[in-house]
Amino acid sequence: MSEEGGIRLDKWLRHARFFKSRSLASRVCAKGRVRIDGQVVRKAHYIVRIGHVLTFPQARQIRVVRVEGLGTRRGSAVEAQALYTEIGADQAS
Repeated sequence: MSEEGGIRLDKWLRHARFFKSRSLASRVCAKGRVRIDGQVVRKAHYIVRIGHVLTFPQARQIRVVRVEGLGTRRGSAVEAQALYTEIGADQAS
C-alpha cells in the first residue's frame, strides 16, 4: 500500500477522488500538470507524503491541496475529503 510513509501520486489522486481512474491521474502527471511543493512532477510514481502541497488542474479550475492523509483505498466522498485540506493559491508558496 504505502511505501515508507508515502503513496504513489496517481494512487493518491484517485483515493482522494480527484480523478475517476488511476490512468487519468497518470496522464495528468505525464503531461507535467502536477506540482508538488512548487516543483513540476511528471512521474505518476512520485511518492506523496503527508504535508506535501499539490497543485493540479481539475475540470476548469486549479486545485491547491495539502495532503493530510494517505488512504488505503478509494472510499466514500467523506473519507476522501479527510485526505486533504483545500488551501488558497496564495498560501501554497
